[in-house]
Amino acid sequence: MKTSWRTASLVVSAAAVLTLTTACGQDTPPASSQNVGASAVPGDLGGIDTGAGAGASTSPAGGAGKLAVATNAKLGKLVTDELGLTLYRFDQDTAEPPKSNCDGDCAETWPPVLADDAAAGEGIDKSLLGEAIRADGTKQLTVDGWPAYHYVKDVNAGDVKGQGVGGKWFALTPEGKKAQETAEQPGLSTRKDPELGEIVVDKDGRTVYRFMKDEAWPKPVSACTGACLEKWPVVAPVDINDTKGIKKKNYMTFTRPDNKAEQQTIGCWPIYTFAGDKAAGDTNGQGVGGTWYAVRPNGEPVGAPEK
Repeated sequence: MKTSWRTASLVVSAAAVLTLTTACGQDTPPASSQNVGASAVPGDLGGIDTGAGAGASTSPAGGAGKLAVATNAKLGKLVTDELGLTLYRFDQDTAEPPKSNCDGDCAETWPPVLADDAAAGEGIDKSLLGEAIRADGTKQLTVDGWPAYHYVKDVNAGDVKGQGVGGKWFALTPEGKKAQETAEQPGLSTRKDPELGEIVVDKDGRTVYRFMKDEAWPKPVSACTGACLEKWPVVAPVDINDTKGIKKKNYMTFTRPDNKAEQQTIGCWPIYTFAGDKAAGDTNGQGVGGTWYAVRPNGEPVGAPEK
């Protein structure tokens, strides 16, 4: 086992870590990474704040040893190195193909995790581990294609000080996804998506969608039935008092004629989630078939072509 850059400088702790029922009105506002043993080219950060600042360490990149899974009270399951230090991913990197865009000063604040001595520990799927070749020829560990990093301000096992830095850095889950806050959220609320803007999400942070073949007036009608509902589960009724940022006008539920289930609407439009969204923050349903779109707080579809 190689001696990493952290061994001489870190002291690691022993513990790891009612529904409003107004009628609808006519005036409603309208490449996989290879197994460990594979890689990328760093680039310009484009002015993104990497979190570097006074007191930030400039330690070189180091290894990880046997990877493990730790559970954080707010973020859930995270990947750590053998010392319990959290691993991170960078939104400006790519997973297909695996490529790092963190170099220079960025790499001093976010040291790349070397792949040479990395191994899959309990809870880590070995098939998701791989390598990305950096500009200097070193091999950086990847998790499901995403290059992995440490954060110099994490000094104890369980630290997650890099979570959300610059809106681009996130702790890695065992599946290679971005860790997200798991604190209790309203039944329906909004979030700022970097590409779509303000969109509606459910209590689990999953994106909410509209189907352009549905109808809202004079009453809500869902055109998604049968097998469609397996891919696009309906949003069950959410009390208006359990929402945040949602427009109350024409916020109502209706009874589906196919299965008698109650479905929530926003602006009278039926709303759904997408089975293809695997984690909070995913927007994989956006634009599917040219008929499915994320939803604004007033029920308007995001990015749908004008009729």
